[in-house]
Amino acid sequence: MERSIYAESFALDVTAKDRLDTRRKIKYESELDKTFSNRIAESAHGEQLFGCIQCGTCSAACPVSHYMDYTPRKIIQMVREGFKEEVLKSSTVWLCASCYACTVECPKGIKITDVMYALKREAISGNYYPKNAPASILANNFFKQVLNNGRNSEGPLLMKMYLKTNPFMLLKNMMLGIKLFTRGRISMKTEKIRDKKALKKLLNSVESKKKILSAGKPADVKEAAV
Repeated sequence: MERSIYAESFALDVTAKDRLDTRRKIKYESELDKTFSNRIAESAHGEQLFGCIQCGTCSAACPVSHYMDYTPRKIIQMVREGFKEEVLKSSTVWLCASCYACTVECPKGIKITDVMYALKREAISGNYYPKNAPASILANNFFKQVLNNGRNSEGPLLMKMYLKTNPFMLLKNMMLGIKLFTRGRISMKTEKIRDKKALKKLLNSVESKKKILSAGKPADVKEAAV
């Protein structure tokens, strides 16, 4: 009888459940991606992630941190430790409002917003991003438009987002869309630059230069950054 009562109380004990969940999330060091932190640091314009002192100022300054599954401080530490899948599958990078409050307040001058953008690019390229989330769909289609056309077209971009996430929201916001359209604030036309070949050439040149610079850097960027 005592054993069954203990089992029932244990099942209802939230703290015990949290301990079990935490235990399941623990990884062996061999399962971590040790190159992840260097790759993100390079993608975020060489940002010095390894100088983070884990003070938590970024999390306190972030206006949406209480909606995130991992706060900005935790994300930085997880990136440094190599928790690639957990970081790229989290909602944190897609909830980032790009307000730069964390960057302004960081005592070490780390541009955390740039790190979030780097994580978005990594999530999209690695196919880790949440497929039905409005933020990830909006970002993915925005990148594709700029890459292919050199410009962002707000009307088609919003249409694609609503059709892929919640078509009923398109109907709900129809009157607002009509007002914006009639006043010339939004257009359904796909904007394009004239010389798209020059854009492709520029992007290829940047990518080639990035590979050359990466090849010329020391193998252990982490030690150099410290």
